[in-house]
Amino acid sequence: MSSSSPMHARKAIHLASLRARLAQGKGGLALRLLLAAALAGFLLVFAARSLSSPSPPPSTSASRRQECGGGGGDKGLPLAVAEALVHYTTSNTTPQQTADEIGVSLRVLQRRAPCNFLVFGLGFDSPMWAALNHGGRTVFLEEDASWIASVRSKHPSLESYHVTYDTVLTDADALLELRDHPACVAQPDLASAAEASCRLALRGLPLVFHELEWDLIMVDAPTGWTPQSPGRMGADVDRPVEDAFSKAFLCEGYLAEQVGRIRHFVIPSHREKDGTPFCP
Repeated sequence: MSSSSPMHARKAIHLASLRARLAQGKGGLALRLLLAAALAGFLLVFAARSLSSPSPPPSTSASRRQECGGGGGDKGLPLAVAEALVHYTTSNTTPQQTADEIGVSLRVLQRRAPCNFLVFGLGFDSPMWAALNHGGRTVFLEEDASWIASVRSKHPSLESYHVTYDTVLTDADALLELRDHPACVAQPDLASAAEASCRLALRGLPLVFHELEWDLIMVDAPTGWTPQSPGRMGADVDRPVEDAFSKAFLCEGYLAEQVGRIRHFVIPSHREKDGTPFCP
């Protein structure tokens, strides 16, 4: 019993004495009922306080070892998550996207991960994306071979591949006209479009690109801010060219969310329903 028990005992005696005196009065029955209700309420409050008191922590070393996972197992942080935490804690660089922009992709990953996640571009935020898709497969495609080597030296666990692009930003208007060209739209897959000489078809992609069905694709490359840079016509978004191509080829009707320069398109699988239009 706690140190406050004597006080509770005195209160109980006082209430019992009061009950005896009230029983002699004219309104004895009603007051006795009221007293009984008050006493019951007091006991309920006392019991609730006793039950809510925290239990003492286990004191044995075996219990402490069990809580800490002492014997090993899979209770620790996944390696990719741990490495990302250390990287961003000790680095002066930050991801290129804002917190709100990152939140768009994060919400998708929270619903779909672990999944097959394809990212065009290798950047300061790559360890974060790989960590957020823990248990899935995250693949990065990068145009700058020297940058891949630099990132791999610090994050060897990231899966990245070098790709080249055969377009330049100044070709954007001519390439946009290919949206309805048979060489580009009448082919069953990307490989067939490339064989049909569709200039929009990406060539020289790693084998993994064709082997997996991708649940989520993020376009954050290639370089697209100088006239002679590859642009993002093939990979595909606040630049005029990216804006036009994303609406034309990802379909404005499939735009689910936009935050800043980040656009989230939800494109249905045309394999699941015959006759699904390219754009709604």
